Amino acid sequence: MAQRPDRTPLTGSTLVRLLAGLIDPQQRVRDSRMSFADALNQWTGWTESLALSQALERPLPAGPAAPSADRAARADRHAAESAECRRVRALLAQSIAREVSDAGRGPLDEGMGFTPFRQCHQARQQAMEVSIGPLRERVRAALAEHQGEMARLAALDAVMAEVLAAQERRLLATVPALLARHFERLCGSGAEAEACGDAQSLDADARRELFRLDQQAVLLAELELRLQPVLGLLAALQPPSSPEGGP
Repeated sequence: MAQRPDRTPLTGSTLVRLLAGLIDPQQRVRDSRMSFADALNQWTGWTESLALSQALERPLPAGPAAPSADRAARADRHAAESAECRRVRALLAQSIAREVSDAGRGPLDEGMGFTPFRQCHQARQQAMEVSIGPLRERVRAALAEHQGEMARLAALDAVMAEVLAAQERRLLATVPALLARHFERLCGSGAEAEACGDAQSLDADARRELFRLDQQAVLLAELELRLQPVLGLLAALQPPSSPEGGP
């Protein structure tokens, strides 16, 4: 079985590091050390910034805690939402492994180059968006049932999801194009083929297997990136006395 050689570790998210290792040296991924505040400032206009400011300045709900804020009930809700998060993550990871393994093997895929892999990647991205969006809303709703900072965090997350959705979609839509260039260097022919290292001695099928490993790793990294807001909400929902640990 083909094995992907280790790559030099870089700073930033796993997805950024993987993409930086796949693209050519002249097309480096943007330095991921930019602060979150700087990136958010570039991604939002004045209307989005106003919405975020209003969510941050929203007064904390007053009055006695609702029955659903009971510690035991909160622990039960956290356990249920964590289990759902694990379920969604597992299903998406399994579908990524299955679909990437099958990509480019169909009788009509011969000679289509990267096209089957592009279709596979875009379909998996859409599946992640369709599954993780409702999951995030579900965990946010659980958080909103409580008083104080938890309710404020739920309101802030709702605004953040709306404000950053278009930017997230636009940026992640560029990933297939980066993979297409990697595919041409690894599996292409003629001047466009620039496979290096151990891949030079492999036949076409083995090179495609190496590419599948890379594509699967990129999709799994994107899955973890998309799940980060959900995991953050789950961490806030967890009762202080509960054992530490996420899904």
